[in-house]
Amino acid sequence: MASIKTSLVLGSGGARGLAHIGVIRCLEDRGYDIRYVAGSSMGALIGGIYAAGKLDVYADWVCALQKSDIVRLLDWSLGGGALFKGDRLIGVLKDLIGDRNIEDLPVGYTAVATDLSRDSAGREVWLNRGPLFDAIRASIAVPTLFEPSKKNGRLMVDGGIVNPVPVAPTLNNQTDITVAVDLNGKREPASRLLPPDSRPASVLPAAYRESISRYIDKVWPSADSPGSERIGFLDLVTRSMETMQATITQFKLAASVPAVIVRIPRNLCDFFDFYRAQELIDYGYRRTQQALTEYEL
Repeated sequence: MASIKTSLVLGSGGARGLAHIGVIRCLEDRGYDIRYVAGSSMGALIGGIYAAGKLDVYADWVCALQKSDIVRLLDWSLGGGALFKGDRLIGVLKDLIGDRNIEDLPVGYTAVATDLSRDSAGREVWLNRGPLFDAIRASIAVPTLFEPSKKNGRLMVDGGIVNPVPVAPTLNNQTDITVAVDLNGKREPASRLLPPDSRPASVLPAAYRESISRYIDKVWPSADSPGSERIGFLDLVTRSMETMQATITQFKLAASVPAVIVRIPRNLCDFFDFYRAQELIDYGYRRTQQALTEYEL
């Protein structure tokens, strides 16, 4: 059977975006030839790394992360209107993946960001030329969490603010099908989400591990932690973003309906649960199998 030329749209949603890796692997296993990728926020990050041909390298790296590693990747900001700079994470990814210009990538790619400059606040920006990680850095700049990116005199933040599932950049592609991944799908019962965390404890010394855990629980408490009825600051920010993006996504997908939509429930995991990468990848693979089976019937 001839391969199916595919445009892929990857949505925004924090750690849930690791499900994009499973989506891509499932599409390739079933004969879908991905020729173009557009993404917002985490979708821009995964999509860009895939377009550069380094998805397996990134997947191996992220699957090895522990909770304490997540903390080490967050560089505190002493200003700039956000908690974290974001430079340390981008630096690590550049070393891992290698930076290239978008126009030289073997797969077409667009990252979507939001322009917050005074004369065009709220404008959607398509980044499809220049250094790959400049585009990714702009698209993942979640307001209040990561400092905005300054590009050509413009102030850029998370693309998910204006377009969480950016189908529009793919509309003129000469492909057979468009597949979109919505990371802000309807909430689902616990039985359909990730099981309780079963990862082994970190090999770090116990005292250090406990101090890291206390820090994480203090800053972004999990839903079942003591006192969780008092929402933490980061939880408040991320839940607010998810609620807004879920509403915007409904309107965007109604205007440009892809042939296949893989829907990931927005309560699948917490925003910073990157240490559960393998489970999230597997979940994305299964949901894509279901969506493709329904489409191919």
